[in-house]
Amino acid sequence: MDFDSDGIRLHYEFHGPERGTPIVLVHGFASDYQLNWVGTRWQETLTGSGFRVIGLDCRGHGHSDKPHDPTAYRIETMAADVVRLLDHVEVRQAAYLGYSMGARIGLQVAIDHPERVTRAVLGGIGTAGAIDSSDAIARAFLGGEPTVDPVAQTFFRFASARPTNDLVALAACIQGLRPNADPARLARIRTPILVVVGDNDQIARGAPELVELVPTARLVTISGRDHMSAVVAREFKQAALDFLTADD
Repeated sequence: MDFDSDGIRLHYEFHGPERGTPIVLVHGFASDYQLNWVGTRWQETLTGSGFRVIGLDCRGHGHSDKPHDPTAYRIETMAADVVRLLDHVEVRQAAYLGYSMGARIGLQVAIDHPERVTRAVLGGIGTAGAIDSSDAIARAFLGGEPTVDPVAQTFFRFASARPTNDLVALAACIQGLRPNADPARLARIRTPILVVVGDNDQIARGAPELVELVPTARLVTISGRDHMSAVVAREFKQAALDFLTADD
């Protein structure tokens, strides 16, 4: 299914019981809903626990439109896409699960639209991340070859292995995101947040520091996992379910 988000066609999916608790799932950079959440068994885990999954393919990704203008990918715009999706499916409030880029978007939703998110699980995120290598990633994508930057190399191999990816659009996306890491804005967040990272994650660095900046956040670290492998971890799923179903 598709909807219009301020002139951009975005793809989304529904899964799980119609009367289940709604939760929006937002994938990472150069991924899409199916890759991030289906093969990893997150969809199965959540729907089996009574959640109504609303899965989004972000602009520039998956089956959604892929503009080549970096200004189309401002973090505030991508957060607004989530809110427009909730408006489109007539859901006033939902839980949120995002990984990597999707976690950055979720943090922005909590800042800009706190009334729309009941609680958020943000995986693969810290005070630093792939956004710090955005120029190197964009150069690799536009030039069609990896660079000496290890983060850019990782994302180039990941993105170029999927023929459906538009590398020009992804270069625009990584250049356009540029989240505002102002500590004062993070300190105003009141949405309950669970941050989850692998202890070997060299891309999402500074998770403990991020949690210190957000008064409602707490941290779970997954032993022996890096940025690419943490998302499939059973411990991640269990921590998320415990958090999402808590009474507090």
